[in-house]
Amino acid sequence: MYNDTQRQQALSMIDRGLTISEASRQTGISRWAIRDWRLKAVQGQALHAGPYQDCPRCSGVPKPPAPPDAYTYLLGLYLGDGCISPVGEPRKEIWALRISCANAWPGLIEQCVAAVSAIRPQNKVRRVPCPGCTEVNSHSKHWPCLFPQHRPGRKHERKIELARWQQEIVNECTQDFVRGLIHSDGCRTTNRIRRPLKDGDRWYEYPRYNFTNVSIDIQQLFTNALDRLGVPWTQMNQKNISVATREGVARLDEFVGPKH
Repeated sequence: MYNDTQRQQALSMIDRGLTISEASRQTGISRWAIRDWRLKAVQGQALHAGPYQDCPRCSGVPKPPAPPDAYTYLLGLYLGDGCISPVGEPRKEIWALRISCANAWPGLIEQCVAAVSAIRPQNKVRRVPCPGCTEVNSHSKHWPCLFPQHRPGRKHERKIELARWQQEIVNECTQDFVRGLIHSDGCRTTNRIRRPLKDGDRWYEYPRYNFTNVSIDIQQLFTNALDRLGVPWTQMNQKNISVATREGVARLDEFVGPKH
């Protein structure tokens, strides 16, 4: 997690008039972490402490999880590289949300940790070393409430669809949802093509985004989100979606950001 120096640096930027997004870009610290620190500072709370939080779905009147941008980003990560599994004694009904993040992208690991912490600030977030990746996990009784896509079996072997309340959040924060999906099952690459000419072959290079997922339902969630953002896409094969137009790549570059 972030240290005290990083916390104070970010808060001092906010005090100088920078926005949360500007402070995030300059420091590399997630927006959700900075927003949480600022709120705690205003309320006089310790920056390390997370307030008790009821489940927004099964406690009282159901409401969407907050903050919505963190939730939709985490939803994208979960649909790509996440799962929910029981831990401990069955009678306690405690679940672990597990997101696998490649070790090649340590910044992605930190963003995942920040998103989980933002949604369930009172629950501990763990980093578990695995071959080639780090599992970010957190235990709670309420992960199935927050991610009703959890069912027995692999995601690509069963129906995946968003609940109405999830779709409303995704419609509101479509960019964060697409960013989560690409950070889990996508990449930005440079494509090279060869054009044979009379005086010899000529190579062309251009950037493109690829999204790979076996589940047709998750592919459709991704392409529906692209359609809402006006980003053109192409179905490359049974499991790959490509965004290769100059305008489409530029649009995704505005908010997806590189894995780092």
